[in-house]
Amino acid sequence: MITDQRWADLLRTRATDPGAVGRAYAARRRRNLFADKETLFLVAADHPARGALGVGADPLAMADRRGLLDRLLLALANPEVDGVLGTPDVIEELLLLDGLHDRVVIGSMNRGGLAGARWEIDDRFTGYDAQSIVDYGLDGGKMLLRLVDDDPGTIPTLESCANAVSQLAGHGLMAMVEPLPYQRLDGKLVLQEDTAALSRAVTIAAGLGVTSAHTWLKLPAPADPAVLDATTLPILLLGGVPSGNPDTDLETWGPPLRHPAVRGLVVGRTLLYPPDGDVATAVAKAAQLLKEIPA
Repeated sequence: MITDQRWADLLRTRATDPGAVGRAYAARRRRNLFADKETLFLVAADHPARGALGVGADPLAMADRRGLLDRLLLALANPEVDGVLGTPDVIEELLLLDGLHDRVVIGSMNRGGLAGARWEIDDRFTGYDAQSIVDYGLDGGKMLLRLVDDDPGTIPTLESCANAVSQLAGHGLMAMVEPLPYQRLDGKLVLQEDTAALSRAVTIAAGLGVTSAHTWLKLPAPADPAVLDATTLPILLLGGVPSGNPDTDLETWGPPLRHPAVRGLVVGRTLLYPPDGDVATAVAKAAQLLKEIPA
């Protein structure tokens, strides 16, 4: 979708007209969060900012920025896709490519927990902050909250997320919190997917900030639906690390999507980098799955 001329124009604008970014934010046509339905389908593109570039066997799949933007535009071309979740660089490039009119835009806030770093759990806010999300006219902010009981980096991240929830709520904007329980096993962080760990993470995230009125949760699709019973907050299911079989991933999302607290999907690499390279078909299959949810 990005022609050589379009790409050259984007690079030229980046170099010679930095003010174009501010004008693009101001010119973006906004929409209601739900439009004419009560579900959300967002594509995620905030992995590169914390150095998570690999997909499957390719450790640098997301390092190709033109390819990433092309895939995002393909996904956004599907009318069932409501919008995007990304860091300022990606959001601004999509804005300069006129790709975000009438789309929900969620700004990614904390990306300082670089993938594989010793301080990974101390996830500093290095992307959007609440005030910039307000100033740029975005629709909400997303934060990652990895909970590791024996890592003190959890504490400042927990506090920073609570402050962000409060600040976004003060402006009436969505705070999308992604709580993930981890353990360090043999020096590696391993996601804990059992019912007890996930339920505990849900209740911790739901209690952040001075109000939960605008808090949404972004959660992995649990095998046990009891995890989703741990809160009344709206939930979006995340795509997670691709299994290598998109149909298997879709099957995993199907049952929890029917839980009344679940309001949609936030999917990144699984749909943007399918094994066969057919982004449009992968997105269409996920969109159809979401449409089949009973009202």
